[in-house]
Amino acid sequence: MKHLKIYLFLLSATAYLNAQKTSLFNGKDLSGWNIHGTELWYVENGLLVCESGPDEKYGYLSTEKFYDNFVLTLEFKQQANGNSGVFFRSTLEGTKISGWQAEVAPPGNNSGGIYESYGRGWLIQPDPEKDKVLKMGEWNHMKIKVVGDKVITWLNSTKMISFEDKKIGQGKGSIALQIHDGGGIKVKWRNIEIKPL
Repeated sequence: MKHLKIYLFLLSATAYLNAQKTSLFNGKDLSGWNIHGTELWYVENGLLVCESGPDEKYGYLSTEKFYDNFVLTLEFKQQANGNSGVFFRSTLEGTKISGWQAEVAPPGNNSGGIYESYGRGWLIQPDPEKDKVLKMGEWNHMKIKVVGDKVITWLNSTKMISFEDKKIGQGKGSIALQIHDGGGIKVKWRNIEIKPL
């Protein structure tokens, strides 16, 4: 009986540790990430920065690991045109991405909504009234929860969307940050943490 209690304790402790948040960005370099495209991804003063490069095309920074069910939290600050996004369960061939994006965009452009690139397009957009929670040019906190076929996003503690989709439920892939094409874009990121579920 004593051995069973010890075993159960160790099992629960292991499960607890496995469910802890992990930082995806170390504040020093891009370890654990892959760059896709010619747009600029670099570390400056402990922040992750994406900036339009000379080609002014789409660019992505994806995690080396795949994540299925998770809670992802991060902070972003949009400078200049801040059109970007956070992809989940995504795969890339060059700069062609398959997966789903939680939108990060300037005011009036559906931040927190879910968009499917090279597929069905917008799957759900937040109520336009919620757009006022976005703080352009300031730090914003985004939370994305993905479990099975359900996705929930929050922006600055406001629930933006809750959505279920069978195709999302079948997806597998990495977390990827996006920089939009068109040039003139700069977005800073920090405190990128994931908690597997």
